[in-house]
Amino acid sequence: MFNEVYDVIVVGAGHAGSEAAAAAANMGSKTLLVTMNLQNIAQMSCNPAMGGIAKGQIVREIDALGGYSGIVSDTSAIQFKMLNKSKGPAMWSPRVQSDRMRFAEDWRLLLEGTPNLDFYQEMVSGLIVEKGKVTGVKTSLGLEIKAKSVVLTNGTFLNGLIHIGDKNFGGGRAGEKAATGITEQLVNLGFESGRMKTGTPPRVDGRSLDYSKMVEQPGDDKPEKFSYLDITKSLENQRSCHMTYTSLEVHDLLREGFDRSPMFNGRIKSLGPRYCPSIEDKINRFADKDRHQLFIEPEGWNTCEVYVNGFSTSLPEDVQFKALRSVVGFENVKFFRPGYAIEYDYFPPTQLKHTLETKLVDGLYFAGQINGTTGYEEAASQGLMAGINASLKVNEKDAFTLRRDEAYIGVLIDDLITKGTEEPYRMFTSRAEYRTLLRQDNADLRLTPKGFELGLASEKRLKRMEQKHNDAEKFVEFFSKTSVKPEEANPVLEAKGSALVKQSDKIFKIFSRPNISIDDVRKFEAVEQYIQDNNLDNEVIEQTEIQVKYSGYIAKEKNNADKLSRLEYVKIPENFDYSQIKSMSFEAREKLKKIQPTTVSQASRISGVSPNDISVLLVYMGR
Repeated sequence: MFNEVYDVIVVGAGHAGSEAAAAAANMGSKTLLVTMNLQNIAQMSCNPAMGGIAKGQIVREIDALGGYSGIVSDTSAIQFKMLNKSKGPAMWSPRVQSDRMRFAEDWRLLLEGTPNLDFYQEMVSGLIVEKGKVTGVKTSLGLEIKAKSVVLTNGTFLNGLIHIGDKNFGGGRAGEKAATGITEQLVNLGFESGRMKTGTPPRVDGRSLDYSKMVEQPGDDKPEKFSYLDITKSLENQRSCHMTYTSLEVHDLLREGFDRSPMFNGRIKSLGPRYCPSIEDKINRFADKDRHQLFIEPEGWNTCEVYVNGFSTSLPEDVQFKALRSVVGFENVKFFRPGYAIEYDYFPPTQLKHTLETKLVDGLYFAGQINGTTGYEEAASQGLMAGINASLKVNEKDAFTLRRDEAYIGVLIDDLITKGTEEPYRMFTSRAEYRTLLRQDNADLRLTPKGFELGLASEKRLKRMEQKHNDAEKFVEFFSKTSVKPEEANPVLEAKGSALVKQSDKIFKIFSRPNISIDDVRKFEAVEQYIQDNNLDNEVIEQTEIQVKYSGYIAKEKNNADKLSRLEYVKIPENFDYSQIKSMSFEAREKLKKIQPTTVSQASRISGVSPNDISVLLVYMGR
């Protein structure tokens, strides 16, 4: 293998690296996945869960394109919840609690069953770069492995430094050494680098907890799944999570260790994730709160190891232990491992193109936490896109990108390369201006045709999506054409406190009322008969309900997206000289020179570039 020239080498086998390797190999590229420890492929380094608000939409998008994260999330799930179900469908977000060991095992077996994919266990200490193009990697043993492209997915391993109280030591994850050499080389090549921080809570022995004192958090009564394929099944049995709270006593005990906290004594200088703060940060910033929620999450079907979500910390282990023992239900807690913080190198993502290829080195791609993101889902989606584009590039095919109105993945990447980030970036529904279009239920309708064209989504997946689309369209048409008489409609309307009808009316009109659900209209004989005759599944029924009830909102948002996307097609020439445009603001010229946007639409989203600057740019370009 060392004499071969690979099409794609992927460095790192976390969530980004695993998706990148799978995508490139499945598209026919000869791919090598290099990692420091083959036992830790797709390791869940932090919480044992996939999905959540906006993150669940990303997992469904990965699945729709033909990635593996959705399938593995289903096969290793121990609990399923659809979050935000009380809100509109744009906010519905699937989440699974995972069996950590099974998750990693299922990922490894899927990768080992993927043609064109080789594996190698060793640390990559540098890149081979010739005349501005990457041509391979160097390992810590001095091996040189040649490649036409390289995808770096190093996670938290680049010069990783772990902090527990007043102790710190090198490491990319507890029990694993840090990766060295790559940052220094990239900086010498002209890249800008920075440091970020993340953290993780203690893991404890579930046998030492008193769950009777906590609030049980069961999964959904009718659990769904992530993958659109029917190769995975919904959960028949589920494991419950539990909830308890900190208290003023717990906070006081934690404060006793603040003088030994690396967060407060200056040893940690980098920024952590704003929306997932450590417990010491929470009680410091929100001093008026007398308690904070803790979610007690099992790590698998059979293990007794438990993840204490909400108690991320880098305080000394004795302080962690003493404070946790004052939490209700934790009076006799035993530790498996303490929480810790980790600092690591990242590279501001404004140094990337939309394809996630670096602007400085041809054929070199970055994906995951190296780009300043946090979260398995964000990493996996970047890995998928980097793997796709590395494969396309070496095969001299057009690049593949997603617009902001096409996918949360498109929002994520556009935010990163256009705005950059100075703190770990995580996805929220609020970041997507077209979230009514980017729902978790229609990711297959949006993206599976694209995945099929790439060679990632199978024909079976495409036909299943087309069947769902056709069935839903016909069902919507049925509602538009079919009427219901007052004597059948009014009992249902009266029960829901809705205005009665005086004459026959189209079911579509009745169904469109805010307080009328699919369960209500199924009480009409014609509707239930149609469902039975056409053997419609829950996916089709849900899709139809959304199309009927939100058709006006969806059409309006689609119209807005179409208007704004016109600027996506106004290309800016490569290496455009902004210094010539004297009537543009100095800040705009500087930002545009740094980011080098490829379209006028992307230029308009750069912080510091005003609508007036865009008007000047359009005039200068003869538009």
